[in-house]
Amino acid sequence: MLSKAEFHRLIENGMHFLDGATGSNLQKMGMPRGCCTEKWVLDNPEKLISLQRQYFEAGSQILYAPTFQAQPIALERVGLEKETEAINAKLVALSKEAAPNALIAGDLTTLAVYTDSWDENNFDLLVENYRRQIRGLIDGGADLLAAETLMYPQEAEAIFTAAELEGAGAVLYTFTMQSDGALFSGMDGIKVLKNLEDAGAAAVGFNCVAADNLTAGLVAKMRRSIRIPLVCKPNAGNPVIGEDQLPHYPMKPAEFAQICKDCIDMGASLIGGCCGTTPAHIKALTKSIHNLQSNHN
Repeated sequence: MLSKAEFHRLIENGMHFLDGATGSNLQKMGMPRGCCTEKWVLDNPEKLISLQRQYFEAGSQILYAPTFQAQPIALERVGLEKETEAINAKLVALSKEAAPNALIAGDLTTLAVYTDSWDENNFDLLVENYRRQIRGLIDGGADLLAAETLMYPQEAEAIFTAAELEGAGAVLYTFTMQSDGALFSGMDGIKVLKNLEDAGAAAVGFNCVAADNLTAGLVAKMRRSIRIPLVCKPNAGNPVIGEDQLPHYPMKPAEFAQICKDCIDMGASLIGGCCGTTPAHIKALTKSIHNLQSNHN
């Protein structure tokens, strides 16, 4: 796994492109809604390989392994908690098979749905869950860790603690937040990110925030306080509930690419997409940036 210093040297020459959404695209490929994504992927590996290859061909340089909810407390609902480490290792290895020349990030997320308070006992529970997941991600050969869609600073602290205890290297931390930088708990998200920077995070930022005309301003606000690389992974706009009662994201790739370009101009250096984005969104983004660079040379 890359150390924080190694990761920073790797990206010091400019922006790097992340991938887009995984779950919604796998659903288009036949994954049933509400199933355990990790189990379905292991049962249908060719679907993930196809999707991640599409992202790599679109220009993604860092792919997130499909380990979003591969913690023991989440896997317990399908009777797979004892296989936590093995499942994480297999999913990272599968991602590396899909795109051998990309960096693979082990993906971790919020466990807020499994806790009703943030007392010491629950913190210990979070740390143990994340430790087991991180252990498997390292075993699988993850190049770095990406903690995304976080909601509370206690989750980030638990991941930070677990990563240290497991000897992990570079970790990216992104929160879902409002357009003014406030977490949905009401806390100042930028202050939380600054604390993570001071503690030793490799990069910080946001994901699962609707891409709109305020997104670049959020990046600019972060850049005024934060010096490490900023992660920008927004949704393809605001969802619209369709006749199938599922959320649909109407933002076209070209509009998404323009908003992300504005975020780059404001200081973001790790750019990708979250809900509703597809390989087409990432391709539009990478193409627009490459065209801009060619025009300046």
